[in-house]
Amino acid sequence: MADQCAQSGKDNRSPIPVIRWEEPPEGPVLVLLDQRRLPAEEAELVCADVPALVDAIRTLAVRGAPLLGIAGAYGVALAAARGVDVDAAAAELAGARPTAVNLAVGVRRALGPYRAALAGGGDQRQAAEAALGAARALHREDAEASARMARHGLALLDDLLPGGVHRVLTHCNTGALVSGGEGTAFAVALEAHRAGRLSRLWVDETRPLLQGARLTAYEAARNGMPYTVLTDNAAGSLFAAGEVDAVLIGADRIAADGSVANKVGSYPLAVLARYHRVPFIVVAPVTTVDATTPDGASIEVEQRAGHEVTEVAVPWTAGAEGGGGIPVTPLGTRAYNPAFDVTPPELVTAIVTEEGVVSPVTTGALAVLCDRSRQVTI
Repeated sequence: MADQCAQSGKDNRSPIPVIRWEEPPEGPVLVLLDQRRLPAEEAELVCADVPALVDAIRTLAVRGAPLLGIAGAYGVALAAARGVDVDAAAAELAGARPTAVNLAVGVRRALGPYRAALAGGGDQRQAAEAALGAARALHREDAEASARMARHGLALLDDLLPGGVHRVLTHCNTGALVSGGEGTAFAVALEAHRAGRLSRLWVDETRPLLQGARLTAYEAARNGMPYTVLTDNAAGSLFAAGEVDAVLIGADRIAADGSVANKVGSYPLAVLARYHRVPFIVVAPVTTVDATTPDGASIEVEQRAGHEVTEVAVPWTAGAEGGGGIPVTPLGTRAYNPAFDVTPPELVTAIVTEEGVVSPVTTGALAVLCDRSRQVTI
């Protein structure tokens, strides 16, 4: 097996697992659905080593906070099974996307059992099995958490918006493509759809990489949901027309004070929602809450390559670090391209997790929720 991600095409009539572990004769591999090629093509990446997985993470072949955690855990297991320096691989994985706290959480989740197995007298094979077991457990737990978030989120929507169906605006992609289950914010909208209480899913395109237009619309279409795509800068007119009942977004990191880092463009939606008195709801697993990050100003915001703004890639060229798309700006134009922005807690109506809902969002309420989660886990 080459030390790179090999590609295989799939037909798009049936869903493909977003991430899975396989053990062919050549040795263990991690197989990913290549999200860069959606919705035009369902193709898989077969990652035989950690550098290939890190490249897949950095180029957004695999993305989304909960799924990054799962990928990080499987990456540690892959390094252990392949007999490379596991500590070095873990550090490389954890730093691949600095804003997404779940990635480092997932890495630690598998690294702990690996080290414990060695310290307890186990050999390399047993330690690798311990890491893989931890990754698989995290994968299962995330699917279960997704289902609980969906139920809590729909109950909150029904409480905030009684007596009707809901028109929900979302940003970026928060469905099965980011999760071991059906997602975070998207899973709430999907739960509403299945209950007959989703009137319209408004899908922000999510510039510059169009995760809403390419990925959320792809998932909404697959699930038969009533959805409409809009450019990010059309959201204001949608609010002004009274067409939005609630905003549902995910999160890549939630600070201890409740500040939320999410895909860039989320903060303007929070401001619009507050002005128009529309609930702004964040849906994320407890693992996304980072008690070691005290506030929003302490969140490291990833800065991405300028060519993502100055060029349009049609279709996306896998691994195109240096661009290669169609230029849309004059040669030499500089671009400001933060991957995320930060929404302060006072603009967040509620944070929905698998352990329940936090509203109002305060440092104390988040701490209580996280403590309860740790007790449940133990």
